[in-house]
Order: sequence, then C-alpha cells, then structure tokens
Amino acid sequence: MRPLVHPAIEDISVEGIMHALSDPVRVAIFADIAMSNCSQNCTSFSSVEDKAIPKSTLSQHFKSLREAGLIRSERLGVEMQNLSRCGEIDKRFPGLLPAILSAHKIQNDARQHTAKTGRKKSIRAVAK
Repeated sequence: MRPLVHPAIEDISVEGIMHALSDPVRVAIFADIAMSNCSQNCTSFSSVEDKAIPKSTLSQHFKSLREAGLIRSERLGVEMQNLSRCGEIDKRFPGLLPAILSAHKIQNDARQHTAKTGRKKSIRAVAK
C-alpha cells in the first residue's frame, strides 16, 4: 500500500487550496468534513449532491484534497478516515477557509431554493 502524502503546513499554498476546491464535488466533500466534529470515512460520500460517485473518482477527489493540505487521512483497517486541517490552515491563512465555506453555503442555499420553488433567488437575498 502506498503511503499517504500530507504536506507540511508551510508547503500548503492558496493556489493549491483554490485548485482543489474548484471542483463542485470536492468543495461539497470538504465542506461536509470541515463542518463535522469527527472524522468521516470515504464511503459516506458515495453520493454527493444526489449524484452517485464511483469509488475510483472518489479516491481521486480525496487525493486532491489531501495533497492540497485540506484534509488529513488515516487508514483504519479497510476504511479511510478523514479530518479537516482547518485549524492549521487558519493559522497560516487567517479567514480563508471560513470565507470559502460561507460562500459555498450561500451558493448551496440559493440552489436549494431554486430546486424547491423553481424560481431563482438572488445570492444576495440568500446571504441575508
């Protein structure tokens, strides 16, 4: 089995974080992990935003998040447990992740409103 790569905090870059979170599935996975107070295993994300995600694709998403320094993964038997590194990253880049997660929530709330009502609600109105 290959060892898991977790970059040192000084090797984490804003560009790497932004690239990892540029994919809608990855940002949804990361938001869920970041908002959780406990580790989450990979299989709990086999469906993201009502879309089935193949295991191989899911592995690639977790690898991108891990290599960007956003999560720490640990093998426990056959499962992979994942924790956010928000605390560490917030010390390096204060406010970056809370801003991204807040923007993601506003965007999701607007999408959910549209899905429920069939009418778009401005993101500005959702943010209030």
